[in-house]
Amino acid sequence: MQSIATKVERIVMESSFLTEGLRRGLINLSELARQLQPQIESDLWKPVGQAAVVMALRRVAERLPEQPSRGISLVHKTGELTTRTELTEYTFRHSDSIHDCHRELLAKAEPLRGAFVTVTRGVNEVMVICSRVLAQVVEEVFAGERLLARQDDLNAVTLHLNPDTSREPGIYHAILKQLAWDKINLVNMICTYTELTILLKQEQTGAAFSVLSRLAMH
Repeated sequence: MQSIATKVERIVMESSFLTEGLRRGLINLSELARQLQPQIESDLWKPVGQAAVVMALRRVAERLPEQPSRGISLVHKTGELTTRTELTEYTFRHSDSIHDCHRELLAKAEPLRGAFVTVTRGVNEVMVICSRVLAQVVEEVFAGERLLARQDDLNAVTLHLNPDTSREPGIYHAILKQLAWDKINLVNMICTYTELTILLKQEQTGAAFSVLSRLAMH
C-alpha cells in the first residue's frame, strides 16, 4: 500500500502547476494539504491527518530541483517569432485513398505563393492546416474522405530554435508550461528540427506572442 508521502509526491509530480508553485514557494502548504486530504484519504482507504500531508508537501518541495536560470536558445537572426493568420484545421479519418488527396492538395497549392499548408499523418487520422484561401481546395480534394473535425479562425505562432536545443531535455516543456501558466489554450502543435509552431484561437494570439517574446529575451 502506498504511503502518504508517496501519494503526495505522485500528485505533485503529475501537475506542472503544483510542481512550479512549490518550487517557487507560491503555495500555502496548509491550504493545499486541506484540499488534497479528501483525495488522499479516498486513494489510501484510511483517515489522513492534515499535518502529515503538510509534512509530505514540505519534503517534496525541498527535493525539487532548482529551475535553470538560462532561457530558451533561439536562432541568432531577426524573425525568431513569426505568425500566420486566418488558418483552418481539418482532421480526416485515415484511408487508403487519402495519400492521393494529399498529393493533389500540394499540387494545387503550389501556384498560390505565400499560402500556408501542412499535412500531418497519424496512425488513424490525417490533419490538414491551411490558409483560408486554400479551404475550398481542401474541401474539394478531400470531399470523399470522412471529416472528423474542423476548426476555423486559427492563428499560428512559430518559434525558431537553435539546433542545439534538440539535445536539451525539457525544452518543449519549458515553453508549454509558461503558456499554460498564462492560461493560453493550444489547439495544436507542430514540431520540426528547429521550429515549434503552436496553433491557437485568434483571440489568444497576442498573449501567446507576448509570452514567447519574454522567453526569448531571458
